[in-house]
Amino acid sequence: KEYETKNGPGHSPPSPRQSVRKNLDFEPLSTTALILEDRPANLPAKPAEEAQKHRQQYEEMVAQAKKRELKEAQKRRKQLEDRCKLEESIGNAAQTWNHEILPNWSAMCTSRRVRELWWQGVPPSVRGKVWSLAVGNELNITHELFNICLARAREKWKSMPTAPLTDPETEDAGLSLADREASLELIKLDISRTFPHLCIFQQGGPYYDMLHSILGAYTCYRPDVGYVQGMSFIAAVLILNLDTADAFIAFANLLNKPCQMAFFRVDHSLMLKYFAAFEVFFEENLPKLFVHFKENNLTPDIYLIDWIFTLYSKSLPLDLACRVWDVFCRDGDEFLFRVALGILRLYEDVLTRMDFIHNAQFLTRLPDHISPDQLFSHILAVHMTSKNRKWGQVLQALQERNSPVLKR
Repeated sequence: KEYETKNGPGHSPPSPRQSVRKNLDFEPLSTTALILEDRPANLPAKPAEEAQKHRQQYEEMVAQAKKRELKEAQKRRKQLEDRCKLEESIGNAAQTWNHEILPNWSAMCTSRRVRELWWQGVPPSVRGKVWSLAVGNELNITHELFNICLARAREKWKSMPTAPLTDPETEDAGLSLADREASLELIKLDISRTFPHLCIFQQGGPYYDMLHSILGAYTCYRPDVGYVQGMSFIAAVLILNLDTADAFIAFANLLNKPCQMAFFRVDHSLMLKYFAAFEVFFEENLPKLFVHFKENNLTPDIYLIDWIFTLYSKSLPLDLACRVWDVFCRDGDEFLFRVALGILRLYEDVLTRMDFIHNAQFLTRLPDHISPDQLFSHILAVHMTSKNRKWGQVLQALQERNSPVLKR
């Protein structure tokens, strides 16, 4: 009666089980809470022992749910703290690069401190400037020359008849040196395949015209090379870090390096020498995996060509590829092959258990998520000396021979 006076007729006092549920911090799922409910009126009531057991089970479920939520909250808090620390570290590094290193580039670029900072990754805000300085401009390309080449490319695009695009792999193979500029048309097809998940380089995207301009201008600047698949990825990475003209200057100078020129001009003899040099260090660093590849006839050209052609920008996650580029700009071609050995070292246990087909598939399509710190720790563990000879000495010795043969 007293309860009815406070709550009105028709209300019944709460059951002990309802009181337990009201004391909880949150309401669990109904399916979980069913064990606390009384049985329907047409069934016998729960024995006291069973009711007590169900109450304990329910409280254990609630405790586990709270524990999971606490664990998730701690995980989110740690991720936030790590992100804040990373942003603070990047900000401090950017200050160092902007105020200490870049103004005194010639004097500081080879110092031990700068090389260590370089290895840790160049801050994105200064990456373009650092790359430009490190790559240099031996070709003495000016903004005016870029504009001239771009104007020539645009004239050729206008004069080209509209025709269905064919695959560059088949079309470009038959071009003579005089017709290399015809590969301008093939650029459009390849651009659509460049970082498609970003949706910024495809037609209608914000960087489509910039990428199109750089590749077209280069085709007119170097008609003897023309456009080759893989170039679009290199140009795209530069565009993300530099303005159009400076990206073109860096692009042309990068491709003028001996290793890149050998690959993009498809100099088979020279490419074989690079592969042979790579195998020397492969056998030195990873003898077990080297033997496994040899037994399965898995030669380095199967996986290295795509890695070298795109400077890993197609094969690795973009942020990781940029960090590879940081050190590549510092150390040159040798680092590209050191990265390859680092990747093989990282996945050595997996690769030694695979056959030819699965190894080839794995290496031509690396995992989408690779820890930068983990990969770089494996790259750091790679020794680029063989019998007291460095990379350059091994490569030079191979170049002095007639024709190296890949080990099988």
